[in-house]
Amino acid sequence: MPPPAPPVDGDKPGLLTGPDGICRCAWQQGLPDYQVYHDDEWGRPVADDRRLFEKLCLEGFQAGLSWLTILRKRDNFRRAFANFEPRKLARFGDNDIARLLADPGIVRHRGKIEAAINNARCALELQREAGSLAAFFWSYEPEAKSRPGRHDWSTIAAITATDASRALSKELKRRGWRFVGPTTMHALMQAMGLVNDHLEGCAIRDRVIAERERFTPPARRA
Repeated sequence: MPPPAPPVDGDKPGLLTGPDGICRCAWQQGLPDYQVYHDDEWGRPVADDRRLFEKLCLEGFQAGLSWLTILRKRDNFRRAFANFEPRKLARFGDNDIARLLADPGIVRHRGKIEAAINNARCALELQREAGSLAAFFWSYEPEAKSRPGRHDWSTIAAITATDASRALSKELKRRGWRFVGPTTMHALMQAMGLVNDHLEGCAIRDRVIAERERFTPPARRA
């Protein structure tokens, strides 16, 4: 989840204009890897189950840390966690947990590691029921009328969870998922395009709006 960003550009709170002259959400801090993530990934609608599951797991690992820390370790996480393929990760056992706890390239937190393996098993069950993880998660996309009318810094910074993220969190917990609190699920929704929280004035916001208009969410199995 991107960290809070202080006002940067004076009359553009929460925004930062880079050396390239492009105005972006300030949380990307002008750092090259963070900027690429902001421009090319954050808020873009995703319907790929592997990517959704990866993001959910990484948001869980991010709890208590910065997203930049996780982003810079993402390739290590992918190597360590079988590229976040639920079917492969669901087969991990005690030897794998011991290996992961000894891996300095990831966040070595037993609870979070065990949660990722548990969630892979839950993901397989959910895929069988809903048809895909994407179909399930997109069924929690909030209606436009429930979203803020203004997307400025003061409005967005105050939102850490929503009715939709609380409902999603509650349902996943009921199904046995771990590290899926409402704030974590809100961050997932922001990142995977279920909501567009690029600020007004950010050059990427309109691109994300256009991409969402072209995107057809997968239908949940009846």
